[in-house]
Amino acid sequence: MPAPDRVAALVHWFWIPEWRIAPGRASRQHTISFPGCNLVVESDTVGFAGPTTRASYRDLRGTGWAVGALLRPAAVRAFTDEPATLRDSYRSVPEPDLHAAVSAAMTAPGERTDAHRHRAVEAFTDWLTATVPAPTEEALLANVMADLVGTDPTVLTVEDAAERLHVSVRTLQRLAGRHVGLPPSTMIRRRRLQEAAERLRAEPATNLAALAAELGYTDHSHLANEFRSVLGYTPSGYRRQVHRDDTDPG
Repeated sequence: MPAPDRVAALVHWFWIPEWRIAPGRASRQHTISFPGCNLVVESDTVGFAGPTTRASYRDLRGTGWAVGALLRPAAVRAFTDEPATLRDSYRSVPEPDLHAAVSAAMTAPGERTDAHRHRAVEAFTDWLTATVPAPTEEALLANVMADLVGTDPTVLTVEDAAERLHVSVRTLQRLAGRHVGLPPSTMIRRRRLQEAAERLRAEPATNLAALAAELGYTDHSHLANEFRSVLGYTPSGYRRQVHRDDTDPG
C-alpha cells in the first residue's frame, strides 16, 4: 500500500499480510527482502527488522496479521543509531501507543475489510508524523542515494552512484552506513539480484551468460555465486524451482 504523502520521506510503502492456517499446520514464507529496515506492528508486539543480507523465511501458524512499514533511510535513525548492528535481526521495541492505535484499527468490529486496513495505515502514519523528527538534509540525501542504487539499472558500481550524486565514494559509504546499515555495494548487488530473479521468473528461456553481462556481473559464475549465497539456489536451480511452482496444479 503506498505511503501517504505526509510520510513519503519516511516510508517506502506499507504492507499488510493476514493469514489463517489450519490447526497443527504451518505455512513457510520465503523472502528476499528489500535492503532496508521495517517497523512492524503484530497482534502481540511491535518489532523492528534490520536490513537483510540473505534470504529468510518465517513459519506462519494459526490466525494473525501484521502491519509493516518499509522505512526509507531518512526514518531509520529515529529508531537506531547503528542499523548495521541489526542486520538480519528482528527485535521487539516498546512502542505501546503505536501498537494500541494500529491494533484498534485492525481488530475493529466486523469482518476485516480494506477500510480496516486503511485506518490501520492512517493510525501508523499519525504515529510516525508525531514521533519521527523532520529529516535532516543528510537523511534526505540518503533517500536519494537509496532510490538511485535501488532503481536505476545503469548504476552498476559504487563509483557510478557517487558520480551521479556528485559526492565522494567515502561520503556515499557513510550515508549508507548511517541510514541503511548496508554498504552501497551490497544495495546495488541486491537490486541486480532481484532483477535477475525477476527476469528468470518472467522469461525462463533467458540466456544466463547474457543476463550476467547485462546486469554488470563479471561473468556467469559471478551471478551464480551471488544467487547461491543469498537465495541458496544456482540461477538454473532457481529457474527450475520457479517453473515447477508455477506449473504445479496442486
